[in-house]
Amino acid sequence: MLILLSPLFLAISISIILDSRGGVFFGQIRVGKDEKPFRLWKFRTMRPGSEKKGQLTVGARDHRITKTGYVLRKYKIDELPQLWNVLVGDMSMVGPRPEVPKYVEMYSEQQKKVLSIKPGITDYASLLYFSESDLLAKASDPERTYIEEVMPAKLKLNLEYVEDHSFGNDLKIIGKTISRIFS
Repeated sequence: MLILLSPLFLAISISIILDSRGGVFFGQIRVGKDEKPFRLWKFRTMRPGSEKKGQLTVGARDHRITKTGYVLRKYKIDELPQLWNVLVGDMSMVGPRPEVPKYVEMYSEQQKKVLSIKPGITDYASLLYFSESDLLAKASDPERTYIEEVMPAKLKLNLEYVEDHSFGNDLKIIGKTISRIFS
């Protein structure tokens, strides 16, 4: 996939470079299987230093997002570099989305069971919360809404997946993800 997508990666890289200063990729520490930290890769969609202003993206038109970044995020293209994470074994195609350490520290022992399998690029929670940043933009306190409402709901779905993951289920999630992106 990485080789086949390399022309697209080149075009995206040029767009990012022409749109704003900074690197093409954004690496962020996430927590993976067995609580092992790893660097998750994405195409950079925000201005440099934006993470210092908060780790949650609030709304599709968050002022930190670049013009190219808006398009990349809308179609989830910014996630494509995570194919590298799959190749090196940090992630799989399907599995609970990896979280930043700050939020993993808030997990209960039960919720930490999502860390018993490799995280993935897509999962049921990603489908249900496809427009999570828009949902958070409507909240008076986005971080509190994420911690108290969104994160527990996503973890509940991920725990269900951990108990019932299979190749057939993964194919179903991949199909729904592709359909959701193009709808």
